[in-house]
Amino acid sequence: CAMTVVGSRWQRDKLLAHGVERVEHHPFGIEPGRFAPERRSEARRHELLAGAPGPLILAIGRLAVEKRWDVVFDAFARIAERLPGAVLVVLGDGPERHALEARLGPRGDVRMVGFERDRDRLAVTLASGDLLLHGCPFETFGLGVAEAIASGLPLVSPDVGGAAEQAPPESAALYPAGDVDACVAAALRLLTIPGDQLRARAAGPARRVVSTGDHFAGLFARYAELLAR
Repeated sequence: CAMTVVGSRWQRDKLLAHGVERVEHHPFGIEPGRFAPERRSEARRHELLAGAPGPLILAIGRLAVEKRWDVVFDAFARIAERLPGAVLVVLGDGPERHALEARLGPRGDVRMVGFERDRDRLAVTLASGDLLLHGCPFETFGLGVAEAIASGLPLVSPDVGGAAEQAPPESAALYPAGDVDACVAAALRLLTIPGDQLRARAAGPARRVVSTGDHFAGLFARYAELLAR
């Protein structure tokens, strides 16, 4: 191949270490104008909280083993002990859904709402949360994380993988991958910041997320260079 394209530096370095040649990093993009802090909706927020005072914590991704939902759920359980009224809303579906639901049991503060097919509704949901809690250290990019950052949602992420690369220092906290205690501490550090201040911090990074237009412009320009040879 003249080029192997990856969405994260972590994936590039991993492939290079395995002997793959000509690996290039071209981060993916999000839909400009759709995911933005301005999509925040108090009505949607109240709907998701269902009467609880909050904070509203979101998690997004495929419900699969490698996504480390065990870290997310164990961390949230401890967060909820410290912050009664916290709610975790899980966006996504996958082969582990039934196992994860069985693991959770009858918890009323965790709501698994499935895969959101309505992209505008997803954008409003992401912009209406207080925190994105992420557990996967193996992201080859992390599109859901990018959409959340573009929506002005503060992030708690493992310190490796594509999600960590995207984490903005102003509005994100990283923790050693797999360390539930550290994940809880990172989340509580962000949640102690007043919500309006934290959202203001996240507004700048939201505007810096690469768009799909930027992604394809860069990628097609690189194709042109290679074809010209």
